[in-house]
Amino acid sequence: MGTATTQATIFWDTVDTVLVDMDGTLLDLAFDNFFWLDLVPRTYAARHGLAESRAREDLMRVYRDLEGTLAWYCIDHWTERLEIDLRALKREHRHRIRYLPGALEFLAGVRSRNKRLLLVTNAHRAVLEVKIEQTGLDREVDAMISSHDFEAPKESSEFWRQLDVAVELDSERTLLVEDSISVLQAARGYGVRHTVAIRRPDTNSPAREIDEFPSVDGVHALT
Repeated sequence: MGTATTQATIFWDTVDTVLVDMDGTLLDLAFDNFFWLDLVPRTYAARHGLAESRAREDLMRVYRDLEGTLAWYCIDHWTERLEIDLRALKREHRHRIRYLPGALEFLAGVRSRNKRLLLVTNAHRAVLEVKIEQTGLDREVDAMISSHDFEAPKESSEFWRQLDVAVELDSERTLLVEDSISVLQAARGYGVRHTVAIRRPDTNSPAREIDEFPSVDGVHALT
């Protein structure tokens, strides 16, 4: 049996740099779940003359095969593989992209404490562009870093090594706020001292129980 969920508490005087994830941490993962689990299978079924149930089953298998790899996060890879213009599809439905509750207040609070604030995401730069256009997120952080810049996903130690070189991390005084447990594990394995998991990345789903890391339902609890 797992231990009880540990509520995160941040001692801000021990933190100089805040690394914050995008989807599921600042932005509602409901958009991405709708896009990949509903819209793409429907579009794929229509394009290839398949029943939606068959298309969804086929895509779930393909998704699982690449989960956690850079290709899994690459919109160009999926555009070619599925023969769907996914960039256009994201733009068509970008009105669904929205901040999670309290996300803007959290970012403002970090800035008011004079901490270096970096967005670190597995999202492809083309996807990042659409989300910036919809939310203005680029104006809320000091820099935005995509794992595609390093050709290594955040789940890998190589990403953290290259990030360290690029932004000169003091891992003992760095905080990562993130919804992916595998990414949090990779960061902790590299030596990032402060880690906080997000329990409710999708507002359409209930909060998860997380035992391995200090956690909060959302960043609103960290302001």
